Amino acid sequence: MKTFSMTHIGQRREMNQDYMFTSETAVGNLPNLFLVADGMGGHAAGDYASRFTVEKLVELIGKSGEKEPVAIMKSAVSMTNSLLLTEAQADPAKNGMGTTIVAATVIGNTLYAANVGDSRLYVINQEDITQITRDHSLVEEMVRLGEVRKEDAKDHPDKNIITRAVGVLPEVTADFFEISLKPGDEILMCSDGLTNMVDDAEISRVLKTTDTLKEKTDALIDEANRNGGKDNIAIVLVEPQISEVNV
Repeated sequence: MKTFSMTHIGQRREMNQDYMFTSETAVGNLPNLFLVADGMGGHAAGDYASRFTVEKLVELIGKSGEKEPVAIMKSAVSMTNSLLLTEAQADPAKNGMGTTIVAATVIGNTLYAANVGDSRLYVINQEDITQITRDHSLVEEMVRLGEVRKEDAKDHPDKNIITRAVGVLPEVTADFFEISLKPGDEILMCSDGLTNMVDDAEISRVLKTTDTLKEKTDALIDEANRNGGKDNIAIVLVEPQISEVNV
């Protein structure tokens, strides 16, 4: 397994509210763990929310007695949501803060992923780019209902309104995904600072035509900033290196 991660403040923001964690080695009962969070809230609250959420998830996953990856992540997200909400209620400066989260682990040739909000996970190979997670956003709901065309969603004025976040309500529902990986598959996890600035086709092109994971990450961040860099950018790239025969 090879991984590379990077975050960039972008061109417009004064603070980076994105936060990440990567481990190619075991965290509790998970053999590896990758997290991307995109905080929201005034001034430092979004920064605090994303960092707090990632750190608590790592801690809770590390301590979990559960064996199944979905059960491990589900419990950790639920507990972290309650803890972050308590933090927000205890400090007026943090009132209304929250964060997206996308989490992933690879076990054998299977990818297990979870998400809340509009940070994304893709599986990419030489043939295709596939968004695995579903955005929890107002505009995505409108696309699903046929009220907005998919091609118009990127420029919709309400595109940044998310419908689910960690730390906002007493209960949070994460979506979970189980994907069989094939040789040559690459995993991209990112905040919307990338996907709002660079479309899927261009992301795929960069990943296919650039060499190392660092060069791919640098190229994606450069492209997002060249296109305006309106938000913080967080990227985690994972090459699981799936073999044809898994033992």
